[in-house]
Amino acid sequence: MAVLPDAQRKAARSLFVYGPGATHEIDLSKMDLRAAIDATDEWINDNSASFNTALPEPAKSNLTAAQKARLLMVVIQKRWEVV
Repeated sequence: MAVLPDAQRKAARSLFVYGPGATHEIDLSKMDLRAAIDATDEWINDNSASFNTALPEPAKSNLTAAQKARLLMVVIQKRWEVV
């Protein structure tokens, strides 16, 4: 999967600042937050194959890319009690 286009990265920043679970207590400039979003997106792109390899069968073969992404989001959210 390719990295997010610029418009989606901007939307991600807005969601991070104003979306569910946002604390509004972020000590970062818009540029610094954007750099963090860019780095996160790059990390996801660079490590997606590793995540897929780590999944056991039959999840690896039967889940769609969107379902695998949702699985990762749910685990991350629960791990840090985001939602």
